[in-house]
Amino acid sequence: MEMNDRIHTYFPSLTKSEQKVAESVLANTDDLMYYSVTELADFAGVGETTVMRFCRKIGFNGYQDFKLSLAQNVGVRKIDGQDEDENHGDFVKMIFETNVNILKSSMSLLAKENLMQAIEWIDEARHVQFFGVGASGITALDAKNRLLRIGRRSEAVVDSHIQAMMAVSMSEGDVAFGISVSGSTIDTNNMLMKAKENGAKVIAITNYAKSPITAIADVVLLTAGKEMPLEGGSIGAKISQLFIIDLICEGLARRNVVLTKQMKEKTARSVIDRSY
Repeated sequence: MEMNDRIHTYFPSLTKSEQKVAESVLANTDDLMYYSVTELADFAGVGETTVMRFCRKIGFNGYQDFKLSLAQNVGVRKIDGQDEDENHGDFVKMIFETNVNILKSSMSLLAKENLMQAIEWIDEARHVQFFGVGASGITALDAKNRLLRIGRRSEAVVDSHIQAMMAVSMSEGDVAFGISVSGSTIDTNNMLMKAKENGAKVIAITNYAKSPITAIADVVLLTAGKEMPLEGGSIGAKISQLFIIDLICEGLARRNVVLTKQMKEKTARSVIDRSY
């Protein structure tokens, strides 16, 4: 069933607040694929719980399930004739320009004071723990690798049970670093909340200024490259995350030039005999 048809079918049974969400969706279907649950709630002038109730009432398990169906409907319309020139055009140039624009957008979104605060906290931290799942979990592992090469010990694991144990083991003087494109990843947000409750400072990388993760984080670093539900793990989103990680590592290196130079040489030499 088309999304618009589904909404019209259920519309009379919705509350007035839920009808405001329905009207917002009908008026901006294509754009809403890139909205977080918080952004849709603000756009409709309702609370996040109302958005969740709306999604369930029209037959979805939650907001992400709703967005996935929305993306599938838009994809079908494009296959049926929309954006034909784009689909058959120079995709190499298109992807290149898209990624360049993502970096430019990430630069424009960067709050330097937040970046410098994040660098300071990581520099002074007793322990740094990266949290992320899926594609963002891979970024967390990349961040751990980058810090290790400049002599900074941190941790990043993908097992959710170990993440939970590490989160509750954190305390004052530690930094919990969450990475989530949507800012609505339940596992990541739960871990950050556990770490914060135990005294850790929380830094977050996300694409959405208005999302659940920003309510938890003490410092938010925004990225560009918003992705559709069908584009999970897109390279564009990854590039914008790694851009922020690279800035943090460069900031740390500049605060400790001599140590960084020594550790780069030591870590490079430690693996030099692993290559021909």
